[in-house]
Amino acid sequence: MSDKPADPKKKKSRAGRNLPAAIGSALALAAVVLVSLFTIKWLFGIVVIITIVVAVREFVLAFGKRDIHLARTPLFLAAVLLPGAAYLWGPLAQLLIFGLTILAVMFWRIRRGTDGYVRDVTASIFVAAYLPFMAAFLMLTLAADNGAQRVLVFILLTASNDIGGYAAGVFFGKHPIAAQISPKKSWEGFAGSILVQGAVGAASFVWLLDAPWWQGVIAGIVLAITATAGDFAESAIKRDLGLKDMGTFLPGHGGMMDRLDSLIPNAFTSWALFALFLGTGLAAS
Repeated sequence: MSDKPADPKKKKSRAGRNLPAAIGSALALAAVVLVSLFTIKWLFGIVVIITIVVAVREFVLAFGKRDIHLARTPLFLAAVLLPGAAYLWGPLAQLLIFGLTILAVMFWRIRRGTDGYVRDVTASIFVAAYLPFMAAFLMLTLAADNGAQRVLVFILLTASNDIGGYAAGVFFGKHPIAAQISPKKSWEGFAGSILVQGAVGAASFVWLLDAPWWQGVIAGIVLAITATAGDFAESAIKRDLGLKDMGTFLPGHGGMMDRLDSLIPNAFTSWALFALFLGTGLAAS
């Protein structure tokens, strides 16, 4: 046998990704998102719902490998109903559906008996809160009068976090933030995320939202922090479950959750910042 390194290693970047595949997947996702976002707004909502359904399925499979049985039916229903309710009827409907989801999880899991009941219910509620409930805040953003522009700013800011962190980390990264959780995340990469995201925030707030540049800088910095924290949170989940990736849905990225790690916390944070700086953007606000 040859002692030469396996060819797949040559395709990976210093950050550990198959970069061409990752770029291709990202461009395909961007095309789907932008086309749906700027044609008929609710089509973007369908994209969000499909994405969350796929991510919930990844959690069901991943937790199942550790003998944790999620309440699948209530979670899949929540993945559909929570984003839809938030978009159509607002945050009160979002809270109502989330409360009903918790009750449904508790009652649904009783069918399997008491062994592991607390473990399974706790994990199911965690997934419900982490995915469909948090994603519903993006639908609240979309429901604003200028919702498409707000969502675009959210996407630009979160993407610039990855770009700035990746570039700075590859060229300058020497000091890991938390090597035991995510060894490739460095303080230098985090600084790159903040610089790039602050600049993109300033530009996008001025050009897309007709808002002061300094609000964009603040939004960029805050979202850089929550996006990075989201990366670490998902890495911690995978390490606890003994997984490298949550799935294989997206070439070059892994599973859907491997792409949503920074988007999920930023869905809530961006909605809160937009509401603070610009108002909710709804006719009744």
